[in-house]
Amino acid sequence: MTAAATQEIRAVLFDLDGTLADTAPDMMRTVNAMRAARRLEPVALETVRPHVSRGARGMIGAAFGVNPEDAGFAGMREEFLALYADNLCVETRLFPEMDELLVLLEQRGLAWGVVTNKFERLARGVMDGLGLSSRTAVLVGGDTCERAKPFPDPLLHAAAVMALAPRTVLYVGDDERDVQAARAAGMPVLAAGYGYLGDGPEPARWGADGVVDSPSGIARWAGLESALSRPHLKS
Repeated sequence: MTAAATQEIRAVLFDLDGTLADTAPDMMRTVNAMRAARRLEPVALETVRPHVSRGARGMIGAAFGVNPEDAGFAGMREEFLALYADNLCVETRLFPEMDELLVLLEQRGLAWGVVTNKFERLARGVMDGLGLSSRTAVLVGGDTCERAKPFPDPLLHAAAVMALAPRTVLYVGDDERDVQAARAAGMPVLAAGYGYLGDGPEPARWGADGVVDSPSGIARWAGLESALSRPHLKS
């Protein structure tokens, strides 16, 4: 995308887990509660962190080696969701520089919102816990639309709620599906290189318009002058 095109950005949408907020500690807390109930040793954060963006499926797979096709998965998934609902925002925090970026967007009159594959009720709980619900223009969860990312439906729905053309809405995510969804929706997209990233191809191979190593990189790419530190954009 050209510099001229970035001047058309009128809103920014963020993935939640691994892009807007560091939710990994509370996701780890949840699987470790499940492991404790089974008299298993806790797993370390570095073991589960790359899988947070895959939600319950990723966390259960990382912590127990149980996959969706396995007989016990459905019950463990319900157990995970019930426990996580009580631990949504214990240690979850915005990534460094993210609050400054949100303030900057608001000061420049740009809307911002969240499009995540986390269930909407859970995503709303996280946003409430972070004190952001009243500031966001739109919140779309994985069950808000009939199809979740990598389909474009959630992103197109968010753009429609904000009454903006998709090409004027920047999406930022830390998973390859985020890029796939944005491309299908006709939105510019950045890969959050500071996020969870998963265990697939490196972000430079996802086909995003850029890979940023911090929220200030988002501001720089969008052409916003700011006092945010480390405004770096990886090539």
